[in-house]
Amino acid sequence: MTVNLELLRGFTVDRSLFPPIGLKRAIEKLGFVQADPIRAPARAQDLTLRHRVEGYRAGDLEKGYARLGIEEDFFVTYGFVTPGLHALMHPRPDIDVPAGAPRAWSAARRRRARLLLEFIRERGEAHPRDVDRKFSHGRVTNFWGGSSNATTQLLDAMHYRGLLRVVRRDKGIRVYAIQEREAPPAGTMESRARLDALVDAAVRLYAPLTAAGLSFLVRRLRFAAPQWKHDLSAGLKRAKERLARAKVDGVEWYWPDREDPARSSVSETVRLLAPFDPVVRDRDRFERLWGWTYRFEAYTPPAKRKLGYYALPLLWRDRVIGWGNLSAKGEALACSFGYVAGAPPRERAFSRELEAELDRTRRFLALNV
Repeated sequence: MTVNLELLRGFTVDRSLFPPIGLKRAIEKLGFVQADPIRAPARAQDLTLRHRVEGYRAGDLEKGYARLGIEEDFFVTYGFVTPGLHALMHPRPDIDVPAGAPRAWSAARRRRARLLLEFIRERGEAHPRDVDRKFSHGRVTNFWGGSSNATTQLLDAMHYRGLLRVVRRDKGIRVYAIQEREAPPAGTMESRARLDALVDAAVRLYAPLTAAGLSFLVRRLRFAAPQWKHDLSAGLKRAKERLARAKVDGVEWYWPDREDPARSSVSETVRLLAPFDPVVRDRDRFERLWGWTYRFEAYTPPAKRKLGYYALPLLWRDRVIGWGNLSAKGEALACSFGYVAGAPPRERAFSRELEAELDRTRRFLALNV
């Protein structure tokens, strides 16, 4: 089999956008769903799941969080992980969350954490507001140079360490409970096996990957497992030895062994994808597969935006041909589109499928269809 970019495009789309299944099964299949708080027209986690979960509606993940038995945590970035993936990453050392400095906690910080754990254990669960009333830790300078609530920052750090877990959200605010700590690896061999399992989970989610993309993804696992940050180079080497690979136009590509790019099939479907959907998250791969530059511009000054505040990549069959900006205006869906070629495809099938995707979006947002 000769692998080329055409096969890789179909492979990328087909292996990630599997036929819709139940919510719990979809999360187990993905392993990780990246989270983002912006709603334009919905949060990234909801936009990602709607293509993969039958009958999914915006907010279903948050509503079903407790019964799904999943966790909020850092993987390659922040999001929702399965219990199995969560267990592989813990216990973590006593350092701050990834956005902070990787320094060990002071004795005073450990003492405050112990008191906070006792308080939450007595209550069963705690909102940061309740913790702040009790302890009033004041304000601190955060990683970005701004001011943050010290209690919130300590709760975040304790959550990252695995001392606490998010049990639910109250109007978007994390509510915490005690987390039973995972047992550490029994030795070097188990540590290596856990790291390899983390790499494999990331590859399953984001493959196929270029050599550069695989290297970047493995380096990101320093957030998932900072205790193994010095072992990542060895983990990358082992991954390259066990993954399937092919060289296309001078670039090495990797994907899980026993998967065959030639066996992929492409459906006659239009999809509007989240900016962090596994199909489009790797921007370098995006450009190689689809020949144009997609940028997430929510934090770009309005005057410098080219695509829009929260442009959703527009997938037709196995090609990302443009982008859409969507918003809910009352009970209606407002939308505008841009196309790489300057105009939409002239096929009737595309117009029909685009309208079908907009109807699905309206149902997803509980708007008038």
